[in-house]
Parts: sequence; structure tokens; C-alpha cells
Amino acid sequence: MAQLRLEHVDKIYDNKVQAVFDFNLDVKDGELIVLVGPSGCGKSTTLRMIAGLEDISQGRLYLDGKDITQTPAKDRDMAMVFQNYALYGHMTVYENMAFSLTMRKEDPNVIHKKVLAAAEILDLTRQLNKKPSQLSGGQRQRVAMGRSIVRNPKVFLFDEPLSNLDAKLRGATRREILLLHKRLKATMLYVTHDQTEALTLADRIVCMSMGHVQQVGTPLELYDSPANLFVASFIGLPPMNFFETTVAGDRLQGKGFQVPLTAQERSGLSSYQGKEIVLGVRPENITEGGSLPIKVFSNENLGMNTLVHGHLGGERITAKLRGWKNYKENDVVEVRFDRKHFFDKETTNAIGRE
Repeated sequence: MAQLRLEHVDKIYDNKVQAVFDFNLDVKDGELIVLVGPSGCGKSTTLRMIAGLEDISQGRLYLDGKDITQTPAKDRDMAMVFQNYALYGHMTVYENMAFSLTMRKEDPNVIHKKVLAAAEILDLTRQLNKKPSQLSGGQRQRVAMGRSIVRNPKVFLFDEPLSNLDAKLRGATRREILLLHKRLKATMLYVTHDQTEALTLADRIVCMSMGHVQQVGTPLELYDSPANLFVASFIGLPPMNFFETTVAGDRLQGKGFQVPLTAQERSGLSSYQGKEIVLGVRPENITEGGSLPIKVFSNENLGMNTLVHGHLGGERITAKLRGWKNYKENDVVEVRFDRKHFFDKETTNAIGRE
């Protein structure tokens, strides 16, 4: 169990390239934090700074109130699970899981109990005498997690642990990590570029872009109240639709279409009358039975829902409609927007956000 705090953390490499800018975060005891963002956004660099594998250029790192900014990685009481498993091929599963404890010269009986307990949690009891080459990708990742569990660290760090697994195994292993967190009640930081992992695993998400934190919040907060255009576009699948519009009285004027505004929406946009803003609408917030005509060019049937791709005036749009639809090219579907998001065109920040 542990609390972690990062204060104004920067990472600047010797070539003067800055990878992380003013990173601030308080991680509560037993919380599962997911750092998410595109490749190169600084999330793995941040995790490696927490682990002690990268130096912190500026700022401070605290573990349970103690400054560990300069503490060597081996003395931080953290365990890291990598995407490539990092298992010893010549050792059995048992030996891999026991390795760190053996190097510490712990009592063999204690090691045995810890390994068996971890194997039980991860359903690896029958695999203990096998070599990594005899295991599936999902089983190897569980061994890597087991190696961390036996150490009983204060903080677990996961660096894209599922990226080498196929889609089915990713889903299964993701559920195992969630169950593991609930069972251990451990403090965990998890890095991924996959928003599905972020939304399903996290107590809170840290969304990053180009080394900067864009928003910190619960999965619902990032999904339902994105702080800016980047978060709105990155979180959610299919991605949010965006339209350049002008606030014109009781409606938004787009390129060849008009969107009516409610009284509450008009009030929130009162200072933007006559100005251009960006309207955002999630595909799942579009329903049939309105006044907005989508000219269809393709469908994607997903069973209970259908992704309908088309044009609204001069803009591309994707709607996630309930049921199995068989619209043909050039069919027109009348829809309405049940939930709208508004963004300042210049700052890209959400309008009305404190």
C-alpha cells in the first residue's frame, strides 16, 4: 500500500529535447492510475522516472511522503511489468517467479509459500515446472505479474503489458489485471496507448499529449466532459465527430446544415454569438428522428448497433445507431444530436469548463 506524488516533474534529455513537461499527480493509496496517450507522448518516460530507470531532470517524486527523487531503482520498493515479459528462458516458471527473492537470500520456505500463493492467484499452479517457451503469451504475462506479486512491492508499474497479445488474450488478461488489483488492493500505475484499457481499468486516467498532461479524471469524466479537443478526439470509439460552426442566435450554422440549440446551450454560448466554435458529437449520441439529414455512403453492422457513415452538409459524420440497419449509398437518414460538446476554436478548450 502506498501513496505517490509527482510535483512539477520534467524530463529533458542531454540533446535538450524535453519529453515531459511539468507533470503533477497525487496517487492515492490502492488507486489504479492509467497513463494514456499516443506513441511518443511521454507516458512511458514518466513511468520509467517513477521506477528510477530514468533520471528526473526537474521536480520531485515522493513515496508515502518521503522524497525518493534520487533514490536508486532497487531501493524504491516498486515492481515493473514490461510488455516483452523479460523472463529468463532457461528457468522454469517457478524459478522465474522466485528469482528476485532468491537473489535477496530469503528463506527458501518463505519463497516457496510466496510463489505458490502468487501462482494460485494467477492460475499458474500447473505451469510452475514449465519453461517460458512452453507457455502462451497470456501465460507468460501472468508469470511476469507473478514475479512482481511475490516481491509484495509498495507500487506496481505496468508498461504496455498487453501490447504483444492478440485481441482475445488482451481482453482476458485485462480482466485478470482488474481482478488482481481488487484482490491485492495495491497501488498501480499502468501505461497504455489503448483507450479501451484505460476506460475499463482505471480509477483515474491521465491523458497525455506531446509531453503535457491534458486532463486527469475518472473514465466517465474524460468521456463525458473532455477538457479539450485532444481529449475529446482521443477518448471514445468511434471517435467524436467535429464540425466547424458559427453561433447564430438559437442555432449553430455549419457547412450546409443548422443545429438547433436548447435554451441552456444558448445561455452557455452567449459570449460566442457570431463567433466560430467547434461542435463535437459522439456517434453514440446521434439518434434517428430529427431534422438533420445524413446522406449515407456506407454501413458497418455490429449486431445490436450499426455505424452509419455519411455526410451532413459538407462534413463527414459517423452515427452509431441502434439496431441492424441496411441503408444504401445515397439514402438520407434524419437524425438529432442528443448530447453536444462545444470547444473554443482558438484555445481548443471546452467551452464553459472551469
